[in-house]
Amino acid sequence: MSQLPSELQEIVEEFTEVPEADRLELLLDYSRDLPELPPRLAEHPELFEQVVECQSPLFLVVEVAAGGNREVNLFFSAPPEAPTTRGFASVLASGLDGADAASILAVPDDMPQQLGLTRALSPLRMRGMTAMLGRIKRQITEQLEA
Repeated sequence: MSQLPSELQEIVEEFTEVPEADRLELLLDYSRDLPELPPRLAEHPELFEQVVECQSPLFLVVEVAAGGNREVNLFFSAPPEAPTTRGFASVLASGLDGADAASILAVPDDMPQQLGLTRALSPLRMRGMTAMLGRIKRQITEQLEA
């Protein structure tokens, strides 16, 4: 079985350790912590890929560093009025930003379900987070192959 990077594992444990009724509030807490975009990206929306499976507008950019351990940096753009989408993006940013490419590619595709939110959120919302993870992995693979 694939192992989660330590930061992401801690987040998954944080979600599973709180009562199920409180998990949605925890996701909303994460939504408030989504990092702002650096000016070099905020001024260039054409660099972002939209994750159309998300019910709210969500755009992302993945950067894989050259050489070494191929550190990955993630950048997300989502409107404040989309807290669930922002929460998912923030979980992925908090758990994966700065990890090496191989570790992120090894994250199981069903990782969003490990958060224990499937009864609190619609299948469409869960599909959005799964799609975010899929886009991140695809962009990493494309950059590694280039």
